[in-house]
Amino acid sequence: MGRVQLFEIRLSHGRVVYSPGEPLAGTVRVRLGAPLPFRAIRVTCLGSCGVSNKANDAAWVVEESYFNSSLSLADKGSLPAGEHSFPFQFLLPATAPTSFEGPFGRIVHQVRATIDTARFSKDHKCSLVFYILSPLNLNSIPDIEQPNVASATKKFSYKLVKTGSVVLTASTDLRGYVVGQVLRLQADIENQSGKDTSPVVASLLQKVSYKAKRWIYDVRTIAEVEGAGVKAWRHAQWQEQILVPALPQSALPGCSLIHIDYYLQVSMKVPEATVTLPIFVGNIAVNHAPLSPGPGLEPPAGTSPSVVPSAPPQEEAEAVAGSPHFSDLVSLSTKSHSQQQPPPAALHSVPVAPEPGAQDGSPATRSLHPPLCVSTGATVPYFAEGFGGPVPTTSALILPPEYSSWGYPYDLALSPQRPHLLMSRVAVVQTLA
Repeated sequence: MGRVQLFEIRLSHGRVVYSPGEPLAGTVRVRLGAPLPFRAIRVTCLGSCGVSNKANDAAWVVEESYFNSSLSLADKGSLPAGEHSFPFQFLLPATAPTSFEGPFGRIVHQVRATIDTARFSKDHKCSLVFYILSPLNLNSIPDIEQPNVASATKKFSYKLVKTGSVVLTASTDLRGYVVGQVLRLQADIENQSGKDTSPVVASLLQKVSYKAKRWIYDVRTIAEVEGAGVKAWRHAQWQEQILVPALPQSALPGCSLIHIDYYLQVSMKVPEATVTLPIFVGNIAVNHAPLSPGPGLEPPAGTSPSVVPSAPPQEEAEAVAGSPHFSDLVSLSTKSHSQQQPPPAALHSVPVAPEPGAQDGSPATRSLHPPLCVSTGATVPYFAEGFGGPVPTTSALILPPEYSSWGYPYDLALSPQRPHLLMSRVAVVQTLA
């Protein structure tokens, strides 16, 4: 056996997740089969972010450092054979950002230990990654309790000479959610034409922006729900809900190279109409009653109802003969629901259903420990508000399925040219303006 039989770092109490401003304590353990002369034994605690232009490439083109502190555990001397333990403690900065790992960059926090041996001898090194969670309190976001609603009107032509329009209005009960909470969606579609529309689709999108030499956008669909189309001269309403899966929090305060945004996009193919609502994902739930025009409520103040003709044009008389009056509200059915579900092995750590009797979109039942999940497309533990201290996850990775990804957007509008098109996952690169 070699001279150095064991060289490792252990954190106190086996912790892996810490909060900014907390002390981080542990020990460096060394087991030697023979005496080892050394010049110094050091331990370093550091946090940094790196971004690359290529997926899964650790050759960073842009980096930033958050902290880098070193301690000397032993000065020049010789360690006898046997086991040795060197305790250490660091104070994590209050501004340290949440850990994150994605295909184009990552925020990593780790402890490194080095035995600096005599000249011409190989130095011995080891490292241990730990995770920082800076909880996002949704109540700290301005206007988080305000109505979340948007509307779009699309005018179009059909049958060569005829024209019509569709008014698409979408709303959610809240602007912000935590993992395991139910997002309640309502879409109102007024088909002011003699042509049936295509199915309406609601997609929960995640957009991760990486600031390399060029902006890189990684956009994917987390969950998708499809409703039926709307018949000619009908006013329809569609109500659905999406369970917010294990996701990293919105934004990454303290990091200037990576930013995370979420959107709920409601769209139709025919006619091409899209409405996008910004959504926040955090760790501490909104503690205000929703003020939004949620399912069954009225449109927001200041929004005038669309003018509806008392009867369709003469050329459409036969098409609507025997059909209900335009103002009669029709309820749309759901055709498909592509909702991510965690694997059975993860049910103990990730909430999957609303709390019994909780009908207001409140967070799902929590386990005794905060549920640990992982960043989308990465392996970083992540937890939401709950009871007890953070513990390492023992479940398999919980990754959103690759339903689709959009080759857009370049701005907050998220208005793809073909919102209905399902594509394989891609990254979008935009030259920095």
